[in-house]
Amino acid sequence: MTLTTSNIRNIAVCGHGSAGKTTLIDALLVKTGAVQGSPSVDAGSSVCDFDPEERRHKHSIEASVVHFEHAGRHFNLIDTPGYPDLIGQTIGALRGADTALVVVDAHAGVKVGTRRVWNEAGKAGLARILCITKLDDQTVDLAALMDSIHASFGDHCVLVDAPDGVGPELHKMVNVLDPTHGEHLASGLEADALHEQAVEAIIEVDDHAMEEYFEGHEPEHAELAALAVRAMQQGQATPVVCVSAKNGIGLDELLDFLAEEALPPGGVERTATIGQDTVALKADPAGPLAAQVFRTRIDPFVQKLSFIRVFSGTLKRDSVVPCPDSRKVVKIGALLRVQADKTEPIDAAVAGDIVAVAKCEELHTGASLGDAILPPIPFPTAMIGLAVSAKNRGEEAKLSTALHRLVEEDSTVHVEHDPETKQTVLTGMSELHLQLLKERVARRDHVELDTHEPKIPYRETVNGTAEGSYRHKKQTGGAGQFAEVHVRIYPFPDDAKPEEFATKERFPQLKNHHYHPENHFLWVDSVVGGTIPGNFMPAIEKGFLERLKQGVITGCPVKNVCVEVFYGKDHPVDSNENAFRTAANRVFAEVFKQASPALLEPFVHLHITAPEANVGDVSADLSGRRGQMLGMDQNGGGMTTIEAKAPLAEVTTYARTLSSMTGGQGSYTMELSGYEQAPGNVQQEVMSRATLRVEED
Repeated sequence: MTLTTSNIRNIAVCGHGSAGKTTLIDALLVKTGAVQGSPSVDAGSSVCDFDPEERRHKHSIEASVVHFEHAGRHFNLIDTPGYPDLIGQTIGALRGADTALVVVDAHAGVKVGTRRVWNEAGKAGLARILCITKLDDQTVDLAALMDSIHASFGDHCVLVDAPDGVGPELHKMVNVLDPTHGEHLASGLEADALHEQAVEAIIEVDDHAMEEYFEGHEPEHAELAALAVRAMQQGQATPVVCVSAKNGIGLDELLDFLAEEALPPGGVERTATIGQDTVALKADPAGPLAAQVFRTRIDPFVQKLSFIRVFSGTLKRDSVVPCPDSRKVVKIGALLRVQADKTEPIDAAVAGDIVAVAKCEELHTGASLGDAILPPIPFPTAMIGLAVSAKNRGEEAKLSTALHRLVEEDSTVHVEHDPETKQTVLTGMSELHLQLLKERVARRDHVELDTHEPKIPYRETVNGTAEGSYRHKKQTGGAGQFAEVHVRIYPFPDDAKPEEFATKERFPQLKNHHYHPENHFLWVDSVVGGTIPGNFMPAIEKGFLERLKQGVITGCPVKNVCVEVFYGKDHPVDSNENAFRTAANRVFAEVFKQASPALLEPFVHLHITAPEANVGDVSADLSGRRGQMLGMDQNGGGMTTIEAKAPLAEVTTYARTLSSMTGGQGSYTMELSGYEQAPGNVQQEVMSRATLRVEED
């Protein structure tokens, strides 16, 4: 088949863990003849779960790309992990897709991971299709499941392919968009009612079609299909399809539906930045090149693979293209079509296509190719840290390389060397995430890791105002060092804006101010009369930034602080940048200690799904963790979602507790919600540990 932009369909397959996403994709690959045999997740022979860790754990850990052809369409499917700990892989995959196929286990129902990917797909602007799997389970109550879906996602979710039964009574799927009078469906479903619900949800997108319908003229199938695409684009209708991948029932109907209804390239409105202008991207192979790396994988054979979605223009092999994020040009070698862990070379990728480039070290996840800069991919903030070191001496260099690879592959992973503790801290989304990373380093890079207790990212701040000075004077034969810096320190609240805080009313001698958003740190230059020459001000700023990283009272970074430099002295011979950098570092520390220093601790927002019978247990446990319940929603199927807030330090091992309380039925996600002042006992504990560490050093 000749590949053109109009016949490409890019679909991210996502959902909660164990919903059957990978099994479904394996079945579609076999059905369309793209692969042979009988791949199986349980047997460790799945096409998409090809890494040893995935086959051992029997679930997806990384996103993988496969392709097949059906009904004149070229499908690129991206299989994504289901566990909330690995949500970064799903978020990256959504940037490469136009449609999200959200998979729901018919027996387990809507779970916390289902809600998360639904919301992420919505934020990405993708069309969403719900796919109910595992209908071979005879205990499934499909009518109750649809009630749960309506309660979770809205009444615009409408069945379009309904089963004639469940379990042993499942034989076929019925397309309820076609006239279905008298068709027998699974218990609790009525064909004519479903047909009416689906048609009315879809035609709401078009006033003329609505008028015609209520006058007794129902749209023809082709018109209804076109309206369904528009309705999905605008979020006014979400089709629900059903399938039993295990028995191969519903696969043909699903393929036909995706061929007809999945959005084409250009179906999602996307913008990019060229210079100072924001422009709309058009899926035109002849247009200017606009592409983005949405996924990186380190393959033991072909090394680094950068997965690229082409949004506009045509990407050709052996071409040189701009990489505006890094202000460089990149040499593109071979372009590769990817089928899970296998690749084949191609000559070009047109707008809408997904390809990979090997061994291009300049490319990183999120990097743009072409003259346009695509928006960054909104990966969540990693929160759980482990201090890691090589178990065997002499493997430090191998460990460094291995950790760099992890960061390249997963944008929710961070590695930082703490100069205070002399530790290398690996930060991920959860305990499970970190354990999987540890296994990968051992298997792929042959480095065994020693790990220590999670490091909570506390922050230091001040509650009061203080003023002071520091004179740095050093004579070492020949030219010495001299610098004197006077500062005032102020609290700089989380919600304060630099331009509103740094005013003449507050700082009468204000000359300039610099803001560093990472630490929410503001420093103000109020020096008049040349008491500190202007050429030394950058060195003073550097000294402040060094101290921000070093911390003052516990060795944790500083945030929410404003420093005003208002006076100083220099020496015509002995003053230099190093002297003023040192003086700034020292004066910051000394005055900080006088300004009522305090410790901030990170809080997380928890989304907990648990059986209704366990809500009381969850609430009591959260109270014991200094947590706070924010609200509850009934999911249907006897499950409740609890919104809560708690200190990160209290929930680093929450997965174990929740599983124990709920008999393994509970699940949760969490994201950083902000920092709040730690209670006195926590501050004392952290400060005492920091003091002991200094004494031991």
